Amino acid sequence: MLSQKVQSTYEKIMADERVNRTYKFIESDHENTISEQIQLTEIPAPPFQEEIRAQNFKQRLQNLGLKDIKMDKEGNVFGVRPGTGNGPKLFVSAHLDTVFPESTDTTVTEKDGKLYAPGIGDDTRGLAEVLAIIRALNESTISTIGDIIIGGTVGEEGVGDLRGVKAFFQENAVDGYISIDGPNMNVITYLGTGSYRYQITYKGSGGHSFVDFGSPSATHGLGRAIAAIAQLETKANPKTTFTVGEVRGGTSVNAIAQEASMLVDLRSNDQQELDKLDKAFLEIVRNACVEENNRWGSEDLTVEIDRFGNRPPASQPSDAVIVQAAWGAIESAGGDPELGQPSSTDANYPMSLGVPAITTGTGGNAGGAHTLEEWFDPTNGHLAIQKSFTLILGLVGVKDVCEPLLSTIAKNE
Repeated sequence: MLSQKVQSTYEKIMADERVNRTYKFIESDHENTISEQIQLTEIPAPPFQEEIRAQNFKQRLQNLGLKDIKMDKEGNVFGVRPGTGNGPKLFVSAHLDTVFPESTDTTVTEKDGKLYAPGIGDDTRGLAEVLAIIRALNESTISTIGDIIIGGTVGEEGVGDLRGVKAFFQENAVDGYISIDGPNMNVITYLGTGSYRYQITYKGSGGHSFVDFGSPSATHGLGRAIAAIAQLETKANPKTTFTVGEVRGGTSVNAIAQEASMLVDLRSNDQQELDKLDKAFLEIVRNACVEENNRWGSEDLTVEIDRFGNRPPASQPSDAVIVQAAWGAIESAGGDPELGQPSSTDANYPMSLGVPAITTGTGGNAGGAHTLEEWFDPTNGHLAIQKSFTLILGLVGVKDVCEPLLSTIAKNE
């Protein structure tokens, strides 16, 4: 149930003829959005190699007339659409990176009305919608009360560890954040799943499987650890999980392994449970090394522990203003809003800082994310852009129409 304030805000917004006119523009602008989506998809943006796409995106922001456009030290690209003053600052972004390596063919093909290419949906559709939102704001001639910072972040996927959004919030003070990501415009992601990610590497002197038998084996040490990890017990609520995702090691069938490693993902919707799992996991990792050395009366085997991922779990009430605003905006665009399950998105980090933040889905329909068979169906894709346009107006306020729903919490300069 929406609060009276939120409900009243969206009634005022939807009664404004400029908004109705802009809704029609957004629908008519559909083909431009698809064209930019295709163009951006065909610019590869592997993890830590997003710069070419980022430079292209930066030029598009410049062409749309944003102010103070910059690429920060981490590689994020963003600019400002100023408000009338004394309002909240809202950051709106999609992520520039994809999961695919540099050699991946990202040429877009079309079949039966669907677009196919690695990255066509996640999150290149989000980037295209960000640009469409700016066009809509320009077309509307609406003066917002608060400033809107709009752009693209790096490092959302995998080992990127949210490095882009972390860098942005370490350097900039804002009052709210919207991440445009995910294939369903109706879903409001307002809870963040946290994760720790590790590379664990066992190292020893190794040797010949027969001649040097009795030396500790890196693969045996790794195996001891994996077997113990598999026996860990975690809570179903808050959901807490673990997996050994990748294993490497050894050089030959007749060699005692000198080195073996694994990549491990630990997740939870609760910081306390994540830390509890982390402690148990690290104890297993170290004990496995001790046990393998003890088996052979040696101290030769060592273990290296590298935590390369740290995404904080985070939460906020389901009736938080930014969540209610998203609900009202989805309804205003003709959607059927639903609260999503906890997930790991760019919104995790600002949410963990106490900044109101959500991830809201894109338009159309999509599938096969993170595979070479990824696809996107653009049918009714404009609806999500209408939703995001309205959501932004509600949060930052419209001059002479409605006050901002967002509170000014940041120490703005």
